[in-house]
Amino acid sequence: MKFYVCIKQVPDIDAPIQIKDGKLIQDTDRMVLNAYDASAVEEALVLTEETDGEVEVVLVGPSKAKETIRKALAMGADKASHIVLEGEDTYDSATYAKILAKFFEDKEYDVIACGKQSQDTDAGLAGSMLAEHLNLPYTTNAVGLSIEDGKLVVKRQGDSGQEIIELPPSCLVTCSNDMNEPRIPSLKGIMQSKRKPMETIELSDLGIEEDNLSPKTKVTGYMEKPEREPGQKFEGEPEELAQKVATLLDEEANVI
Repeated sequence: MKFYVCIKQVPDIDAPIQIKDGKLIQDTDRMVLNAYDASAVEEALVLTEETDGEVEVVLVGPSKAKETIRKALAMGADKASHIVLEGEDTYDSATYAKILAKFFEDKEYDVIACGKQSQDTDAGLAGSMLAEHLNLPYTTNAVGLSIEDGKLVVKRQGDSGQEIIELPPSCLVTCSNDMNEPRIPSLKGIMQSKRKPMETIELSDLGIEEDNLSPKTKVTGYMEKPEREPGQKFEGEPEELAQKVATLLDEEANVI
């Protein structure tokens, strides 16, 4: 079974950030593999180990993202494709989906796996858009995957409980980081990753005009999250307090 996993390089969420004059300032030297994508890589590796398959990762991003690709290879992915896109901060999910769709149009695969969202924008749209471009059956927010009778069985977290969905090849699935605990690359894996094939693809090689990559959305600025108003503290007998809280919920909060 052939898996492609779409991965992304994102800022380390533990790195310090600040907002100044409506702009986001962060440590660009602390870039990591998106956690949701790492879970997708891990699950693909587990499934292909069981079925003697292959895992290829594909990343759309700047030249410096090669180290992030190497981490996925060190985890155990067999090979990688790097679509070089500089200045990626100006693009949105629609742009990434369009680029990836062009990449996949002549590829053969059983499953395309993506993280359900990226840590930098949390948009959670690229996977669904990519499935639409490729006309693939897909499901989102997977928390478990298995292969049964040549089909992908997806356990996904829905709004009111878990759902079990069966997808035929070829298909697409977006993965939650609640799915598993991604492995830490071993020293042997790190050394082997340096010898694994990584194809570098220039955006022009895909035949996409840059005018067609204009983002559909634009970030106009950043601001600090407003502080929460302090809660109210009550004193008195339990029955009196319960009545007071019920009144506040009913008359002021309009909850009851």
